[in-house]
Amino acid sequence: MKKRYAVPIVIWLIVLCSCYYVILPPLNIHSPEFWTFFMVFILVPLFILSMIKSFSDGGTWKERLQGLRSSKNKGKLFTKVVLVAFAICLVALFGGTLFGAPIFHAKGYASILSMKEYDFTEDIDESKVLNKVALMDTASARILGNRKIGSLSNVVSQFDVAYDYTQIDYKGGPLKVAPLEYTGFFKYLANKKDGVPGYVTVDPVGQSTKYVTCDGGMKYVPSAYFQKDLLRHLRFAYPTSIFENIHFEVDEDGNPYYVASVMAYKISLFNGETVKGVVILDPITGETRYYKVKDIPTWVDKAYDGDLLVRQFDWYGTYNNGYINSLFAKKGCRKSTETHRSGSDDGDDGVADYGYISKEGDIWIYTGVTSVNEDASNIGFIMVNERTGEAHYFTIPGADENSAMNAAEGEVQEKAYKASFPSLINVQGNATYIMLLKDANDIVKMYAMVNVEQYNLVTTGETLTECYDSYCKLLGLSTKNDEQGDKKQAEGEKKEVTFVIDKIQTVVIEGDTYIYFTDKENHIYKQRFADNEELILLEKGTKVKANCTVDKNGVATINEISETE
Repeated sequence: MKKRYAVPIVIWLIVLCSCYYVILPPLNIHSPEFWTFFMVFILVPLFILSMIKSFSDGGTWKERLQGLRSSKNKGKLFTKVVLVAFAICLVALFGGTLFGAPIFHAKGYASILSMKEYDFTEDIDESKVLNKVALMDTASARILGNRKIGSLSNVVSQFDVAYDYTQIDYKGGPLKVAPLEYTGFFKYLANKKDGVPGYVTVDPVGQSTKYVTCDGGMKYVPSAYFQKDLLRHLRFAYPTSIFENIHFEVDEDGNPYYVASVMAYKISLFNGETVKGVVILDPITGETRYYKVKDIPTWVDKAYDGDLLVRQFDWYGTYNNGYINSLFAKKGCRKSTETHRSGSDDGDDGVADYGYISKEGDIWIYTGVTSVNEDASNIGFIMVNERTGEAHYFTIPGADENSAMNAAEGEVQEKAYKASFPSLINVQGNATYIMLLKDANDIVKMYAMVNVEQYNLVTTGETLTECYDSYCKLLGLSTKNDEQGDKKQAEGEKKEVTFVIDKIQTVVIEGDTYIYFTDKENHIYKQRFADNEELILLEKGTKVKANCTVDKNGVATINEISETE
């Protein structure tokens, strides 16, 4: 009898182990995959085996069914145990989800994200904002990254750039990074000994791209197979951990790592998800190490995925005053801005859009906050740290991101450019959206800035400095060039000169037009055209008197100029 079941049991065990090797479910009761795997690949085969044994004992169908209901038969008792276990799994799957609903745990959902209100102008350092904002979206980064790899003939034939880019803070500034990956199974077999050779970086501010090689090659990567598959390597090292948000990062020395968020569930079995730690994997050696949230190294920038943080804020904003209030009175209910999904940070992936800023060595995401009533305005913004989950709230009423994007696109409607999802910056105390304008091929063409409170105040420019200075002029604020000019004038020698114009030349510097004059002794004088548009009336041979500030190179910046007889 026992020998008769040996072969089926062995086959079942082989299938079970093979399915686990492929599916890799976490052995954790908080994972629906675990319950499903347990039912399908353990309980169902056991039930079938027990039924085959029960109905192979002979007798009529009625006698067999009566024997199945008998508690004295050990084989039939085993079948009942399997059925009870199956029922428990079904209750866990459906009941765990049902009893974790917000109607039973509104306060629990609202307390997962800790929110503090801050003053926008004090929390965001205006003086550093232009080189800290990651303006480039992922769609544009992909184009630059693919172009860079396309120029490397020894790499492009064997590897592609990974589709997902990670926004990180690298040495005090924003950077997008993406590893190379095998282009298929046979390319993996041909290159598995040396591994993936490197990764790509894209500067989202300067729009420069680099290819960085890794000493030793990355062997434990998502595009590898068998034991070198990254998720499989993590699963066998941490069989009970629930992983999400597995992504690529580099440390401050440029060393590559994969970071996997380890999830915890605070409500019922499957609800109220949050991050309890991360596993950091060295893709070259395969070494792993687990860190609790409070101990995560500072170079790690994305323990919390942006989608998770926004979802947690929506719980906070919706259920902070109770579930009944969220349905009827809706007092104080808020939610994150619903933005369109295509052509923005993650292209057509269906992933939500965010603005990013590098602050104090970490990456923070921005998104607008609106009331639960459907309108086109924001009542504030949240800024959340992707490493620690720290959340700041700013009360700034104004247009939402979609309205700002439409306003920017309207300024260049004849060009049919599309705006990227904006970031929020502080321009001398004014909350301002800043974004890219791209053509149909996702190539960055211009920059745009839109005032949050008055979104009809819009400027565009071919350079960031040009756009910024135009915006400042529109709002009657001092510009970067004003500040630099004042500094240079304070450092230079001031004097009054009279000369006859011998040559006139127009030069564009960082988006601003300057008028240059020389006299017969080849002394150089200049003034910004926007500061004195009457310069266009001056001609060669005109005698002028000017108050100037002469720098150490002998170039005189004109403060005032007038014709003389």
